[in-house]
Amino acid sequence: MMKLDWCPETASKAYIDTVKALSEGSDVAELVSAMAGGWRTRLILEAWSRGDKVDTSLGLSIAARHTRGRHVCVVPDEVSRSEYLSAMSVAGAVEVEVVVAGEEEEGVMEGVPEGVDFVVVDCKRRGFKRVVRSARVGPRGAVLVYKNAAGLGSGGGGGSQRLRWRGVVGEGKRVVRSEFLPVGTGVEIVHVAGSGGGCETGSGRSRWIRHIDGITGEEHVFRRR
Repeated sequence: MMKLDWCPETASKAYIDTVKALSEGSDVAELVSAMAGGWRTRLILEAWSRGDKVDTSLGLSIAARHTRGRHVCVVPDEVSRSEYLSAMSVAGAVEVEVVVAGEEEEGVMEGVPEGVDFVVVDCKRRGFKRVVRSARVGPRGAVLVYKNAAGLGSGGGGGSQRLRWRGVVGEGKRVVRSEFLPVGTGVEIVHVAGSGGGCETGSGRSRWIRHIDGITGEEHVFRRR
């Protein structure tokens, strides 16, 4: 069962500290930091490429500090790794974990830890689908965040229909809900069920019914006989 318990206090702390840490405001960085903090994520997976800013990375690092979790960044090569670590050091990040994944478009990445519950990728970057597919989601599920998602479709879930999330998230991940937010150049947020199998439709007359609270984001599961 995927259950996302929202903690307003942790979300506020992550958001405020991210605002303070950034020399220039970044709506996307502040948003993802608040989400990662509010959902009390334990393992954050992010993809980064050379030339990108590290605003979002810094926000995620701050959120991980408040949740006592881990923030792991995936980069394509050693040059990117060096540039990323340097930029994060200048930004003030203390603990940084980096996985070098290579440039291949397909295939599963090595070195990605298990139990990921928050993923951030840039839709403009090559190979973002590979990062999502390689994320080994834990039993409670995960939140996938797609930056620069305006090209995927319009609001109201249109982007999720055009992209066909089942083919993007990979095996073992079942899409529960997706929403498009007009923040920055578009942010698509997708909730997926976990690797524990979730609550499947059973045999006989009983079945599981899911309801997601639109305010808290918490999923309630009921069994109907």
